[in-house]
Amino acid sequence: MRLLLVEDDPRIAEPTAAALREAGYAVSWASTGDEGLEAAMLGEFPLIVLDVMLPGLDGFSVARRLREAEVDSPILFLTARGEVEDRVQGLDLGGDAYLVKPFAVPELLAQLRALTRRERGQSTPRTTFAGGRGGLDTVARTVTWDGQEVAVTGREYELLSTLALAPERWLTREELLDRVWGPEFGGEARIVDVYVRYLRRKLAPEAISSERGRGYRTEK
Repeated sequence: MRLLLVEDDPRIAEPTAAALREAGYAVSWASTGDEGLEAAMLGEFPLIVLDVMLPGLDGFSVARRLREAEVDSPILFLTARGEVEDRVQGLDLGGDAYLVKPFAVPELLAQLRALTRRERGQSTPRTTFAGGRGGLDTVARTVTWDGQEVAVTGREYELLSTLALAPERWLTREELLDRVWGPEFGGEARIVDVYVRYLRRKLAPEAISSERGRGYRTEK
């Protein structure tokens, strides 16, 4: 499948493009918003991965112009800005998913698979964790445990999905803080521990594993 990656930072774009190609995508790379818009307007890309902070036109402006031109390819936003207001703005402008930097490649690939299934009209299976006891619907952004839906906050969902979409991988408190709260968060890193406790209470203690010096993870 052809994919357009619009990202100005080569330190992110080059390894990301390489990982996507290894996963079977035919990747074209644009490094500015204007270049990305021009390429996407051709309508030849079934998927678009679009950074928000770009030289020239920003990602939100690119998305708005594409939707105005009736280019309906699914758009996955990449951004270091993880605030709820930013995500809502991106989705309201026609984006289909949102991934906060820094991100894990398996998480990116899982998001793209979900977008591809939805574009083809297929049902979206759950992303499961904890031996199948836990489940995430990455489109509806819902959580289940032992088959029952569990009410979680937006921040709790972001933390859990970050772990569940990178199963078996240890993520440090600092990595989770960057991905879920964003690099500009000025509070205490221990807030991650607090939210892990919230999720364990709502789900089960075994939903999220921890190990001193390594961080947190979910099991497959």
